[in-house]
Amino acid sequence: MKYNNKKLTIENINFQVLAKKFGTPAYCYSYSKLSDNINSFKENFKSFSPLICFSIKSNTNVNIIREIKKFGLGADVVSKGELMLALKAGVNPNKIVFSGVGKTNEEINFAIKKKILLINAESKSEIQEINNIAKRKKKIVQVGIRLNPNTDAKTLKQISTGKSENKFGVNSKTFYELVKYCKNSKNVSLQCLSVHIGSQILDHKPYERMLKAVSNIMSKTKHKFKFVDLGGGMGISYSNKNKKLNYKKYNSAIKNFLKKHNTKIIFEPGRSIIGNTGTLITKIIYIKDGGTKQFIILDSAMNDLMRPALYGAVHKILPVIKSNNISRNTYEFVGPICESTDKFVTLKKFQKLKEKDFLAICDVGAYGMSLSSNYNLRPKPVELLVKGRKIKIIKNRQKLTELI
Repeated sequence: MKYNNKKLTIENINFQVLAKKFGTPAYCYSYSKLSDNINSFKENFKSFSPLICFSIKSNTNVNIIREIKKFGLGADVVSKGELMLALKAGVNPNKIVFSGVGKTNEEINFAIKKKILLINAESKSEIQEINNIAKRKKKIVQVGIRLNPNTDAKTLKQISTGKSENKFGVNSKTFYELVKYCKNSKNVSLQCLSVHIGSQILDHKPYERMLKAVSNIMSKTKHKFKFVDLGGGMGISYSNKNKKLNYKKYNSAIKNFLKKHNTKIIFEPGRSIIGNTGTLITKIIYIKDGGTKQFIILDSAMNDLMRPALYGAVHKILPVIKSNNISRNTYEFVGPICESTDKFVTLKKFQKLKEKDFLAICDVGAYGMSLSSNYNLRPKPVELLVKGRKIKIIKNRQKLTELI
């Protein structure tokens, strides 16, 4: 995104044109940025050619996943629905990893039927369930065991997954027991050690601690793991205050790990691939005087973008038409939903706004539409993909008649 003659553009297409043609709120994705992100990710780790499985939960638009698949990526799924979506998008089953702490009997059966690469189990009960199903089907199922390395990712509490207090994975004692269980089973083949410590990680040091914990465990088990799934969690810059993850140092740590352990690395990136490709275009409905501040009431709300209400996350907001006229008021950008948490950000020294102006909420490609809902019976927004001069509707705006 950039300003051309004070007009905010995406791949040289004016956001105001998009807003007037397709209405608001509207999600808009840049193909160019998506392509850059994928190629950059591959370049950062090209020395050991990992299997990259895009995290479907970060963005569930089938047309986006079709584009991602064309770059040779697989998929990380956490439900039967996500697995069905990945297959519909044409993702190779041999590049699909099924994660999650609560896979049902139905989901495990479906994953086995579709012959996906790995089911990453997260408890003793789950491994036993997979084994029992595989036994009945007279199949040998490739599995991974997710280790909880008790590593603090130094990220938001709500998206931390690698500490002992979190529900994910198993501790080292249980991990050893499950390795032994798998060795004695004729129906599960233990292929992978899986680990994932959190999301929106901007420091390489937690990854280094994670790799050290994984290395120690692998050395003690003396089991030959074909894969080590390092998860994802690589963060993006949502504001100018965010530092960037040092991929060179993370790459170096993995290369040192691979000197000791001859295994194939799997990554499960989501946000780092899709996060900064998406923008939510919105319109100001009303400006309401609140005494100490002015409420900028938008036509987008927490049902369209849940992250600020759910995590206290902050997204940059940009005017679609730029001016040098700065307001003396404090602006609080809010939605129309009947919840006090339905707000995006409070800003000072923003340009002066008026009703019916268009705004762009930035970096919403990950956990934007995938976390959206119909709360207050609000239809979900239209989704657009901009590729050069071409604008494609990749999901139609919901109609109230479909909901009621």
